[in-house]
Amino acid sequence: MQIGALHIDPPVALAPMAGVTDKPFRQLCKRLGAGLAVSEMTTSDPRLWQTRKSLHRMDHAGEPDPVSVQIAGSDPGRLAEAARYNVAHGAQLIDINMGCPAKKVCNAWAGSALLADEPLVARICKAVVEAVEVPVTLKIRTGQTPDHRNALAIARIAENCGIAALAVHGRTRSQKYEGSAEYDTIAAVKAEVSIPVFANGDIDSPAKAHEVLKHTRVDALMIGRAAQGRPWIFREVAHFLATGKALPEPGVSEVRDILLGHLDALYAFYGEATGVRIARKHLGWYAKDRPENAVFRAVANAAESAHEQQRLTRDYFDALAAGVPHEFAAAA
Repeated sequence: MQIGALHIDPPVALAPMAGVTDKPFRQLCKRLGAGLAVSEMTTSDPRLWQTRKSLHRMDHAGEPDPVSVQIAGSDPGRLAEAARYNVAHGAQLIDINMGCPAKKVCNAWAGSALLADEPLVARICKAVVEAVEVPVTLKIRTGQTPDHRNALAIARIAENCGIAALAVHGRTRSQKYEGSAEYDTIAAVKAEVSIPVFANGDIDSPAKAHEVLKHTRVDALMIGRAAQGRPWIFREVAHFLATGKALPEPGVSEVRDILLGHLDALYAFYGEATGVRIARKHLGWYAKDRPENAVFRAVANAAESAHEQQRLTRDYFDALAAGVPHEFAAAA
């Protein structure tokens, strides 16, 4: 897949997710097969660019190409300035957020709330595209409600304004993450425009990826929540799409090593105290559906040091590998 001069290979991307797709997670997903990993959304308000949270979100040092940064807001001028700022700090792609359904974001007239104002969508896209020389992409939903889907109109606006690629989540703003994603609208968008299109929503396995790709005829796929605790899904999907064959699931020992490496990266990036706290949600995702996971989460979430959190993680996955998770539960 080509976005401007950038080659995206394989054509499987990590979706931007607030509080999840930080640099350690993006790097991990790229190492495990993602052709593109989009940052969590960064604010367009320059007054907040020097906060600790923004500095972490805008840190791309050592990140493998291509570096894609998502910006959020509603003011075309501020979004244009945010695009210039992020390009100056390493962004090779700018992604505009018009897909987030969170109440906090939409109440600020940003994210998917913008889809209700098509003239504003045009002004934002035009301003950001003209502000930078790197490709600009746009992430949207299918519309405001199931009765008011306007993704086709938004897609035409985006293409006319110079947007280089479009990612479409197969739900409306009102649906949030409930129910099932629908792909007919995404297929219609792909048929309507000539720019590359990503399909996003409920892609949680290689077989589902193949099904969505076949149904929509899109250029690439975008995976979000299914990568939480399963960052290897990208290599599985890429391999299946390329060969038609399924890779074996990673063994418990490999999962342990991936997770321990992820923990190390979080501690190094955030510092020990914050890294330990942020790691807790990832530990829950990695352990989901595994034996004695509730006990593991309870004791791991109580750990206050990196050493203790890592020890508990290693002990739990070693017990799983040995087939005796009950021994971990008893020891815990």
